[in-house]
Amino acid sequence: MIRTMLAAATAFASLAFLAQSAAAMDIEEKYKGRTITIVVGYGAGGTYGKTSLLLSRHLGKFIPGNPTLVVQHMPGAGGLKAANYAYNAMPKEGFHFLMPPDMSIVSQVLRPTKVKYDARNFAFLGRVFGSNNLVAVRRDSGVTGLDGARMKQVIMGSTGKGSPTFIVTSLVNGLLGAKFKIVSGYKGSARTRQAMEQGEVQGVSLAWAAWKNAHLHWFQGADSFAVGIVQSGFRRDPDLADIPLISELVEGDDAKAAAELIATSSLIGRSLALPPGVPKELVEPLRQAFWKTVNDPEFMADAKKTKLPLSQLKGGDIQITADRVLGMSPDTAAKARKAIFGS
Repeated sequence: MIRTMLAAATAFASLAFLAQSAAAMDIEEKYKGRTITIVVGYGAGGTYGKTSLLLSRHLGKFIPGNPTLVVQHMPGAGGLKAANYAYNAMPKEGFHFLMPPDMSIVSQVLRPTKVKYDARNFAFLGRVFGSNNLVAVRRDSGVTGLDGARMKQVIMGSTGKGSPTFIVTSLVNGLLGAKFKIVSGYKGSARTRQAMEQGEVQGVSLAWAAWKNAHLHWFQGADSFAVGIVQSGFRRDPDLADIPLISELVEGDDAKAAAELIATSSLIGRSLALPPGVPKELVEPLRQAFWKTVNDPEFMADAKKTKLPLSQLKGGDIQITADRVLGMSPDTAAKARKAIFGS
């Protein structure tokens, strides 16, 4: 009897192994000699562009069949143009990936008429890094802290209402009483930072990783060019230990829920996702390939050379949090929208 059971178990294990091998072979044949396109909703000069290029140089080595990866930029509406396209029109054969806006979850809650997707239906492959958002202004604006921002109007640049350049800044206005005036329409974070440097605007809210990657020197020294006002995230960034979190300054359950919602941008960060409708059997192998990539020594060395941080996160973990946050009550979501947009 025992011998029979062992034989059956061995046969089952063999069949399972053969099934896995066949699946791997199918995926290898699918991707061999093919090209995968990474769609990015921002311009080429910022951390989205740099991270997508970093992935394009390494991810193909770990996907069965070793496909070539290329990057396609589709800027507009703070990344929403690309996210809406990915959800509704992107080909679903597994040859197109999205680098979702870090505000994907936030925008779905706050801008339901503009968002044409449900982030719960994207299949997140994983994250390269996440980053707190920092609201920063030129020192010569005369504002060096939140108290000053409550007393004096400061002109802030923005890529669009779906981006942290607008949403985080608006939240600081709505919940903390700042008087930031937001000018939208800049194409990508690099162009927005340039506008700040040239004096077209006096400040921007961007991921700290973007500031650090391109303009760390702006924040160094007692007479620094730029000053951080407040940051958004789940915990203070070690580089910004003296700058308060929005969540530390607000009062009331609804205000804290709004601050926590905005903090989810640090969760998504610079990640990859598949559009809904992609064959389910591709999701796990591509997640495994992503995880191997972002933990590969050559990838990590290239990230360091490119001056990009790493705080890797598995796609399944992003998916769990997306499901949880998007389950907030309609009443809480409505109050968050009012705090940010005034209606």
